Amino acid sequence: MAGNISGRAYALTILSPIKSGYTQDEIAYADVIRDHLQKWNFEENSPMAKVPQTYLCRFFVLDDVYTESQPTGGAPDTFSDFLPAVPDSIRRNTVPREDHLKNRYLVFSSNFHGGENGDLDGYLRGMWNAISDRVKELWHHCYGFEKVRDADSFIRYMKQCQLPASLFFNGSNDEPLEEQLKALYLKQELAKFTIDNQGLDAATIKINLQAFMQRVAPTNLTAPTWAAGKYRL
Repeated sequence: MAGNISGRAYALTILSPIKSGYTQDEIAYADVIRDHLQKWNFEENSPMAKVPQTYLCRFFVLDDVYTESQPTGGAPDTFSDFLPAVPDSIRRNTVPREDHLKNRYLVFSSNFHGGENGDLDGYLRGMWNAISDRVKELWHHCYGFEKVRDADSFIRYMKQCQLPASLFFNGSNDEPLEEQLKALYLKQELAKFTIDNQGLDAATIKINLQAFMQRVAPTNLTAPTWAAGKYRL
């Protein structure tokens, strides 16, 4: 758990094995999932923009890994460092030439505001409540997902597919999403205000600044603010 948390931010990594089957149209289930994800790119915003406290996230289908398994970095390598008399060919013959996955995987990674204790259950419950129809769309062809019926079973399923984060770079200030969206909005509006008031006299700038502060309402986190998932000015 500790490796998944940085301050009040949480790094979630989910690998869900995809069933090795085909639709009636002979399309692999992994390709069906990939097609759904591609269609998300044509929507105005990602469905994940509706999920509370999501800083950023990523989905992709992992078909296989192609990194050679030698050297393994495991016990044989460690012992061979101390016992140089052991021929390297013996060590190499103990491991396969390459590592491969037994299944394709739906990979979901997310950085979100988890509060002081990393509230994973709360985040996953919010995800189910906000976009359960889209969740079913993606995970429908994954092993074990047929047992998911509600938020509680979804939480259990996702935890079963969770991997611990070994390297977690927290790119946010780990404040609640509402505060970060408001800060982003204020940054953009202040930049426009600065440009629009270039060369004006101090008295005019003061009047304009007062109107600006009233319009942007810095202490109001609900409105006006930057919309979650928005990526265009």
